[in-house]
Amino acid sequence: MHRKSKHTKARIAVATGVVALVGGGLVVANAGAATTAVPAVATGDTRTVTQPVLPSGTCQTLRSGLTMANGFSSTANETTPPDTARIQAALDACKGTGKKVVLAATDSTHKAFLSGPVTVHAGEVLVINATVTLYGSLNAANYQVSGKPTCGTLSSSEGGCSPLITVSGDDAGIEGVQNSSGQQGRIDGRGEDDILGTSTTWWGLATAAQAAGSNQNNPRLVQINSSDNFTLYDIDLLNAANFHVVFNGGDGFTAWGVRIKTPATARNTDGIDPAGATNVTIADSYIQDGDDGIAIKGGSKASSNITVKGNHFYGTHGISIGSETYSGVSNVLVSGNTVTGTDSAGNVSFSSTGLRIKSSAASGGTVSKVTYTSNCLTAVKAPLVFDTHYSSGTGSYTPYFTDIVVNGLKSTSSVSGAKSTLVGLNASHPLGLTLENVSLDTTAATASYAAVGLYNSNLSPTGTGVSTSTVAGSGSVPSCTFPSYPTL
Repeated sequence: MHRKSKHTKARIAVATGVVALVGGGLVVANAGAATTAVPAVATGDTRTVTQPVLPSGTCQTLRSGLTMANGFSSTANETTPPDTARIQAALDACKGTGKKVVLAATDSTHKAFLSGPVTVHAGEVLVINATVTLYGSLNAANYQVSGKPTCGTLSSSEGGCSPLITVSGDDAGIEGVQNSSGQQGRIDGRGEDDILGTSTTWWGLATAAQAAGSNQNNPRLVQINSSDNFTLYDIDLLNAANFHVVFNGGDGFTAWGVRIKTPATARNTDGIDPAGATNVTIADSYIQDGDDGIAIKGGSKASSNITVKGNHFYGTHGISIGSETYSGVSNVLVSGNTVTGTDSAGNVSFSSTGLRIKSSAASGGTVSKVTYTSNCLTAVKAPLVFDTHYSSGTGSYTPYFTDIVVNGLKSTSSVSGAKSTLVGLNASHPLGLTLENVSLDTTAATASYAAVGLYNSNLSPTGTGVSTSTVAGSGSVPSCTFPSYPTL
């Protein structure tokens, strides 16, 4: 039997409108407008995904020897984190067992681990008990990648830092234990703290890189490489120095009950990024960060069969696809999510977006069969962004967004000057979009080169190369509630 977590009810009691998808039926063109083809409808992940359960077997249990009160007390601890070697030794010993390596508290005060980079192997799950935190080292030298720019510095290039946790191998996981108070195990990247030997935080370095037009060399929190059937479950991810989670090149990824909490002001701290991935489900999670809440990428490899459902986003740059799409992105279902433009501390997102597909001639390709159903937005500046000229990128690629369906969308309390962007590349590659059961509190939009089907939508774009038509539809605008970010 699958365990229902304490906060499941709060997670799913949102966006209760019932929405029927466009799957067939008569399309009636408006006078002077071309007939719009019936769009294909996304189905998302081809797997049957249910709430995960922890592995029953334990390979090794490690007990904490540290407290974390106003920082670790010893410079020696920061220079050479005491838990790196023993965590890695346990993971090495448990590879392929199908069992868990558990990080556990010793008592009510000793519940911290301090580590540099470690690797989770095939066939094992790293489990962190409730109230226990795995902290990342502040010593940039611990993360250094040989032959790359110096970790913890600005450079013309990036890639100088290893992630805190690398996953390499199939059937692995990183999971937390949740107690009766709703506390979960956590991983803290300490992005708000000064890098050892400097007066600059990881986040400060990212801000400085933007001002200098260069790259920060900061470590990602979790990087999963070509690892099929990976599970991220009931874990809190805090204060990442860079991206929180990247799932790169695998088949089968489940994120469920994940709580990401990093301020909206922390630059380049994406929540969860499936890249060149297939069969992905991200569900029942709370995501707060300073960049994309989710960014689905199709760079060196296509991404497909992705479901994003029942999640809540705070202060992010929205639920995104792109900007790298040159290998293609297809069959993406985004359903029953809420997006709030401010984080839990009241910080406003730097790029307050709801639903977004972004690319350009610099990195674009075909994005097709993307369906958004019953999603809710509040306090955002850009409810919808489908932009083939993102950041004015130039190059030889062809960004082409087609069979994009928004069926059931409501926005409230949009910020002053809020506007949507619906921009296809050119007359030969127009944005193919259907808007059904859409109610936005601001209908301002920049639009060009788009063929838009409409049913019960108060957003009816106009502009160069824009045509609209009426499609047969059903369903309704969703009812929306916006839960507060949970207390961690």
